Amino acid sequence: MKICGLNKTTLLDYPGKVAATVFLGGCNFRCPFCHNSSLVLHENQQPEISQEDVLNFLKKRRGILDGVCITGGEPTLQKALPDFLSQIKELGYHIKLDTNGSHPQIIKTLWESHLIDKVAMDIKTSKASYPLLTGLDYVNLEDICESIEFLMSCGIDYEFRTTVVRELHQSKDFLSISQWLAGAKAYYLQAYQDSEEVITPGFSSYTRTELEEFRNILLRTIPLVEIRGID
Repeated sequence: MKICGLNKTTLLDYPGKVAATVFLGGCNFRCPFCHNSSLVLHENQQPEISQEDVLNFLKKRRGILDGVCITGGEPTLQKALPDFLSQIKELGYHIKLDTNGSHPQIIKTLWESHLIDKVAMDIKTSKASYPLLTGLDYVNLEDICESIEFLMSCGIDYEFRTTVVRELHQSKDFLSISQWLAGAKAYYLQAYQDSEEVITPGFSSYTRTELEEFRNILLRTIPLVEIRGID
């Protein structure tokens, strides 16, 4: 288990819970707008936190924290993830998994094993633009679609979300996404924020007014669409 970071208290990463966030290293995507470049590109150069230390911390915080958010990187790449989540569950915590949806079978197994309570899945863009926004020559969209279909049908609490980048997203992308995710429970538009930690710095965000236009497109088919990360 490659644990590269621990945020000991957050009110943002697991909505409705006082939570801790565990950052796992490694990712199979290379999204140019990713703000965790060190976890994606240089995971082996990051200081590691032992699984035992994380679990000991969580033991001490029982009664104070409600949940644990598992993020990355891409957590489903970690072979030891089920065992780690099982130990967290034994401590009585709710668990939220952040994922890019590229490993639907892992998501299914975790849910069916009662190891996760919520999933936040990134929708990078419309189907046609997925290779560009993931920094890859090829993306298995069948896996992405399988994850979406499973989350929408299995009964788990979930949300879909897109980090919106002015240079990479257009209205037509959200029209396509609105058709792709029609009937989804919840969808969040996240305003891009540039920093030195971004894989390819220099992108920019849309204004809130412009994001509202995208929101209105999505509301045609998705009942709950909200904007995050911008006043």
